Amino acid sequence: MTDKYKYIGPLYDFLSTIYGGEAIHNCKRAMLTPDHIKPGDKVLIAGAGHGKDAIRAAEVGADVTVVDISETMLKKLEAGFQQHPGNLKVRVVHADVLKFEEFDTYDLVTANFFLNVFHKDFMLKLMKHLIRCVKPGGKFVVGDFSYPKGNALQRGMQNFYWYTAAIIFYFASDNAVHEIYNYPELMQQEGLTITDTRRYSYLGMDCYTSVLGVKKA
Repeated sequence: MTDKYKYIGPLYDFLSTIYGGEAIHNCKRAMLTPDHIKPGDKVLIAGAGHGKDAIRAAEVGADVTVVDISETMLKKLEAGFQQHPGNLKVRVVHADVLKFEEFDTYDLVTANFFLNVFHKDFMLKLMKHLIRCVKPGGKFVVGDFSYPKGNALQRGMQNFYWYTAAIIFYFASDNAVHEIYNYPELMQQEGLTITDTRRYSYLGMDCYTSVLGVKKA
């Protein structure tokens, strides 16, 4: 398995904080609260990231599974667990998400700052796959860059902000460069009902949005 984050992975937390302050971290943890998960719920997190979302879900009492193809990011995740004072119930799976087939199993599945790594056709394939992992009546969450809105200047600034990050990660880890995805619209097209949306600002812009959709029971 190719680890595209072998070199940039050690800088992931630093770059995330520099680029988005606490807004990115808050967006990733937005829906991992007692409002949406309860002790014993099964939660699947696609992409290890900095691990704070996995820790938050485990702190609430969820039975957490994290799937990532990057060994570098999984090592960072496990290092974060070791620094945590409590015993966290987290299963770490080193695998391609498309080969992870625990369908209709999870009360909540997150794909925070994960789907934007891919071109649209492949991203949609991944989204459909992850939604299949949600049990009927369960929840699917995407936290990511906000779809541009407002006047022409505001939309232009949001696009500039996104493309700057996309280009950096293109050269650093060969991630895809593409338009900002309209996740609420795409989630509704997959049959999900949007029940919660939370926005996070940075540098005076509406930069990040967390969207929760419910799968039909």
